[in-house]
Amino acid sequence: MLNIADTLHLWCREARPFALATVVDVRGSAPLPAGTSVAVDEDGTAVGSISGGCVEGAVYELCRQVLRDGGAPQRAWFGYSDDDAFAVGLTCGGELDVLVQRVDPAAQPHLATAFEEVLRGRPAAVAQVVDGPDGLVGRALCVLGYVDAAHGTLDDEEVDRAVTAQAGALLRAGRTARVEVGGDADTCPEKLSVLVHVHASRPRMLIFGAVDFAAALSRMGHFLGYRVTVCDARPVFATAARFPEADEVVIDWPHRYLERAEVDGRTAICVLTHDAKFDIPLLRLALDLPVGYVGAMGSRRTHDERLRLLSEAGVPEAQLARLRSPIGLDLGARTPEETALSITAEIISYANHATGLPLSDGTGPIHEPLIRRQARPE
Repeated sequence: MLNIADTLHLWCREARPFALATVVDVRGSAPLPAGTSVAVDEDGTAVGSISGGCVEGAVYELCRQVLRDGGAPQRAWFGYSDDDAFAVGLTCGGELDVLVQRVDPAAQPHLATAFEEVLRGRPAAVAQVVDGPDGLVGRALCVLGYVDAAHGTLDDEEVDRAVTAQAGALLRAGRTARVEVGGDADTCPEKLSVLVHVHASRPRMLIFGAVDFAAALSRMGHFLGYRVTVCDARPVFATAARFPEADEVVIDWPHRYLERAEVDGRTAICVLTHDAKFDIPLLRLALDLPVGYVGAMGSRRTHDERLRLLSEAGVPEAQLARLRSPIGLDLGARTPEETALSITAEIISYANHATGLPLSDGTGPIHEPLIRRQARPE
């Protein structure tokens, strides 16, 4: 639903009831991920998309019906159809599970607050019950910022506590996901399936080394939505004029800056200096941090020497294995722009536990769920 937060915020402020159709599960290859929504108000105005056009007409009619009839939320399933090119189905071969519900903003005022936080660029999560007891399906509570405090309620203190904890964890990870909650006496007796819609602060890309490759990488990082920092100890090179698309340019020794930088599991650290006096103290610290990616530029000979020096500095083998070096995927890159593409492609592949191989060489769904990828043996 956060894909249409701007319109939903307006409708909530106006206390305008609307029908909300949300993709709650995706199987196989589908155009848009779980959490994507379409909304329709009582005037018939529609906003959003859940399939890139394949099933929008059928979803629109379901929304109109739910608004007209009221009552309990409805479920709809859309799968592949090849019998009729105009039949309701997904020509991409995937399957969508869609929850359609009526939302009365006056009954859930915390939703307007969550949408406002999203529009201000602040972290927020909306935990929407998509399976469970009839009275709870479609209900939602919100977590604002990185504090595990609920806004709204599911009318049960234990359920609220369990859902809030899951929503807070996913918000800190920056990931929208469906989770199972409850079903036991120690947490909450009601078993619920909850889709947590997450809007997190921008992930960070920390680029060390104010070189030409860093200029291209900062542009690519900005394009991908990262908050980009370029750091170098040499003031003649570390200037805002050389890196206009970086969010900040820092003049400092790299390891000293990293010691005070805020990082999380989505942070990408790219070391482009290939100078041991900068690299070794920096990588020794970086490999011990809970970040998502650490890569370092240099030849294979430089990499071997770097591993030797890091090992002598006491970095354990398990941490050395995290280092992506030489940095980037093998794309035959030569120019700074091609190299930046190679690096960011590896960051995306590494974050998604993907192979980085051509899709044409593989089989099966191209949008394999992340949880399944993580479960595969190395």
